Amino acid sequence: MLQRFLLDRRTVALYLAVAVGGCGPKAPPVLVSPDAAPASEADVRTWVRETWAQGHRLDRFRWQLRDERGAAGGRGTVRFAAPDSVRLDVAGPFGAGRAAAVVVGDSAVWTDPPDAIARLVPSYPLMWAMFGMARMPPDGAELSGRRDSTATTWRYVAGKDTVAYARTTGAAPRLRAEVRQAGRVVGRVDATLGADGRPVSARLTVPSVPARLDLTFTSSATPPAFAPDLWRPGQH
Repeated sequence: MLQRFLLDRRTVALYLAVAVGGCGPKAPPVLVSPDAAPASEADVRTWVRETWAQGHRLDRFRWQLRDERGAAGGRGTVRFAAPDSVRLDVAGPFGAGRAAAVVVGDSAVWTDPPDAIARLVPSYPLMWAMFGMARMPPDGAELSGRRDSTATTWRYVAGKDTVAYARTTGAAPRLRAEVRQAGRVVGRVDATLGADGRPVSARLTVPSVPARLDLTFTSSATPPAFAPDLWRPGQH
């Protein structure tokens, strides 16, 4: 599930598109208590499905990356086809550094540049969380969590990997996610959602860089379908 993470400015645009980057001065609170009660697979699958986009959705966003070398920004588009397919297109200022990718679930179908996903994505759950969506647990994972009137928190532990989520409701709904490997924090996401569950803004932090990626969503639409060619390399 986890890939090697390297920040390379030559491919920073796709890095931004797939939501890899970020840091914050203080660690956020623990999302799921270490002694949380076991959760059933049926409950967890229900909680995850509640975060998913339905049908087709097109979101546009602005991105800004900050790290120890400075700041960069640009614009991007993400197209979803339920249940778990996404086409990402991003570019830097004045259209520079264009990049694209198609991801299905936790795998890249293709990327342009071709090695960008393998080089730059530390965790697909973090990518999806930046778009307001959680991922299903891997087979055989240890599941824990709970739901009350204001929040649902749940966690997967599979080998050395731990993925935790917290989804809150109310005036400012949020989806937060954290991924750890062998106890080390790979990254954290904090996404603010609209009343319809679509993302309004999202921040990803990767403490080891350190850096911070902010996405601000500027529009969202629900087209009836996408052209089949859109999912092929070289198509725009």
